[in-house]
Order: sequence, then structure tokens, then C-alpha cells
Amino acid sequence: MATQEFYIRNETDTDARGPYNLEQVTSLAEAGQITAETLIYDAASEQWVALSANGELMATVFPEKKKLLLKAKEIKTLNKTDENAKAITVDDMLAAAEGRTDDTADKKDPEIAMMRAAKVGMWSCLGALVVSATGGILPHTDALLSGDPAKIFAQPIILLGLLDVFLAVMLGLGMVSLYPFVRFRAALGFGFLGFVFVAQGQPLPIMLVAIGSAGLYLCTVFVSMLPVVIVAAAAVGGMGGLSWYLLSH
Repeated sequence: MATQEFYIRNETDTDARGPYNLEQVTSLAEAGQITAETLIYDAASEQWVALSANGELMATVFPEKKKLLLKAKEIKTLNKTDENAKAITVDDMLAAAEGRTDDTADKKDPEIAMMRAAKVGMWSCLGALVVSATGGILPHTDALLSGDPAKIFAQPIILLGLLDVFLAVMLGLGMVSLYPFVRFRAALGFGFLGFVFVAQGQPLPIMLVAIGSAGLYLCTVFVSMLPVVIVAAAAVGGMGGLSWYLLSH
């Protein structure tokens, strides 16, 4: 379980968060950002289930605490009410949590930054898949519109483009649980297209497909903003350059 990845969401959410490792899930629980009713994606059953349904994970994330009986003791506070103090609003608390106040500028919640980076990675994957599908499908629209299986299978890059369209639509709907399939797509594209271009002796598209595939794969892995921005640029730039090459040749 220590190396397992978890995707989580609340029952009312449409977007999932993750992937998180076990340590990160435990940190979210300690911060009160998830509860026993939070939904996790069960890869075995391919369903969203309450965290409490996974006994082993529940015991790790929410361990039972021994109750200590303490004698009541009167505590005298040194704090004094300041009638001129400004009331704290919900916006103030959110700004403090995100490190947007003078007192908390150096205490930003790392989970918020991770979620933002994961969001950038997801949209970068979607963009890379869209531009990749463009280069795979548009040059062969006649074969695709003919509906002739022989013509379609004669250009297998069409099938890769259709897979890109499917994954892009699913990511657009917030299905980040499909990240393993996106990683498979990145590896498949690098292996298949790399072999084709090596056989044809074309170094430029080999470099573009390598950059784009590596960027696409790593967009589903990194959860820190700077690495995500770098691999996102590689994914979109590599796939975009490859599509331009396919459309112009």
C-alpha cells in the first residue's frame, strides 16, 4: 500500500484529486481535508467507494487514539478582548491557508499547491492529446470517412489519433482515474511512431515524438508546479511539433 496511488473526491465533487501516495493521504486526513466518507477510487472494482470501506487504509489514515482521562483544571487566559480588532472572515481564513497574507506568506499549504500543479498537468495532457489527434487524423480523413476497415488499418496512426480523442474527452470530464491509460498511450506512441520514423530514417520526428511522449507521461506523475510546467511545455510542444510535421509532409 505504501507505493499505491490514490485518487479522491467528495461525493458532491465532479473533479477528482490525485494521484496521492499513502503519506499524502494521511497528511490530508490530519489536516481535516478528508474524512471517512471521502470517496476513493478502487482500481480492483473500478468504482468510487467510501474511504471507510477500505479497512486497511482506514486504519492507517485514521488510527484509533487512546482516550486519556484528565482532571479538570481551571485555565486562566492571558488574552484580552480587543474591541477594535477586525472580525476574521472566511475569505481571511482562506487567504491565510493559501499563504496570501503577511503573516502566512512563508506558511503556504503544500496540498493546495499540489492540487494546482495536478490541475495544470491534467489540462496539459488534454491539450497534448488534442494536438496529437489532429496530426494523426486530419491527414487521413478520406480513409476514416470511407468507413473501409482495410483503408483505416492501412494507416494505423488513425487508430492512435482516435485513442487520443477518447482520452482527451475523458480528461475533459475530469476522469483523472484514466491516468494509467494516458501513460500507456505515451509509451505506445513512442514505441510505435518511434519505430516507424527510425525505419524511415527521419531524425526530426523521432526527437519530437520522444519529447512529446515523455512530457505526456510525466504530466501524470509530477505534482510540483515547476516540474509540471516544464513537462507540460514538452508534452504540448513535442506533440504540436509532430502534428505540424505530419500535416506538412
